[in-house]
Amino acid sequence: MDRSQFYALMEGEGKLDYEVYLNTPQILKAQKPMADLCNKDELMFQIVHQVEELWMKLIGYTLLDIDDYLQETNTHRIITLFQRVHQTLNLMISQLHLLETMSPKEYQEIRLQLGNGSGQESPGFRTLLKMPPFLWQSYKTHYLDQKGLSVEKIYHSEYSHCDAYVVAEALTEFDELFQSFRIHHLKLIYRTIGMRAKSLKGRSVELLQKGIQHRFFPELWDIRGDMTDAWGGEYGVKRDNLGKKNKNAHDH
Repeated sequence: MDRSQFYALMEGEGKLDYEVYLNTPQILKAQKPMADLCNKDELMFQIVHQVEELWMKLIGYTLLDIDDYLQETNTHRIITLFQRVHQTLNLMISQLHLLETMSPKEYQEIRLQLGNGSGQESPGFRTLLKMPPFLWQSYKTHYLDQKGLSVEKIYHSEYSHCDAYVVAEALTEFDELFQSFRIHHLKLIYRTIGMRAKSLKGRSVELLQKGIQHRFFPELWDIRGDMTDAWGGEYGVKRDNLGKKNKNAHDH
């Protein structure tokens, strides 16, 4: 097959309504020209990271809408949009597996094309890291403070599976999935450049582990531990196993 002929077909002519609406000429020329690729995997590397940036743009846009609906306490819209965010994060996680089809040798060749760049410079990633405090403030103000509620009340002492609880769980899932993305990304780095290597910035890869320990909404995680500790204080941290308990009851 004539590669150049198929490359031209893939890019299209940019004249049909579908191409015009989606701006396919610009999208399909956003990667390096085929003749300039350093190896067979560089196209995949570029496309995966470009798509990740688009997904993060969508997540950021959606989180801004969620913040508006938090201030209106429009729970149904909040939950629906969080479902979109969660599904997008799952797509981002699954896409990382594509990069696992690249050998460490091929990545070393691609790495030379990056200059001093690294994923820490991603505009989408840096933006998403800054958004959760604003979401939390909107949630706390409109779902907790204005209703005389607290995280402890909605999860424990006044638990009723109310709107404040449902939204809190959506925030928690967002936090969990973002952590999962960071964990998978770290594992990908281990797989491509090793566990003891320096990153493109000259920093140890191990330092990236600090990022996966960061929680957007610590109050929503801490309440679970507090409840477990309180439960253990009431029922005992260590109890007889069920087999021993059944035996004692049978003996009596």
